[in-house]
Amino acid sequence: MKKKLRLDTGQIEVIDDACARIYASKSPAERLKIASGMWRSAKKLLTLSIKSQYPHWSEQEVCREVSRRLSHG
Repeated sequence: MKKKLRLDTGQIEVIDDACARIYASKSPAERLKIASGMWRSAKKLLTLSIKSQYPHWSEQEVCREVSRRLSHG
C-alpha cells in the first residue's frame, strides 16, 4: 500500500515520518548541528544562484540580497 503524503496550504514540504523519528532521536546539540549545516548549505546555494543570475552585481549587493531572502523569504 502506497503511503499518502500529508500536505496542507500552510506547509510547502512535509518531513517523512522515518526522518522525523531519526531527528527526534538526536540530542539537542546534534539537531542544532544538523540545522546549522542546512542553513550554511542553503546560504551557499542561494549565493551561487544569485551570483549566476546577476553576474554584474558586487559582492555587497549579492550579500544584501542573500540576507534579504533568508530573512524575509
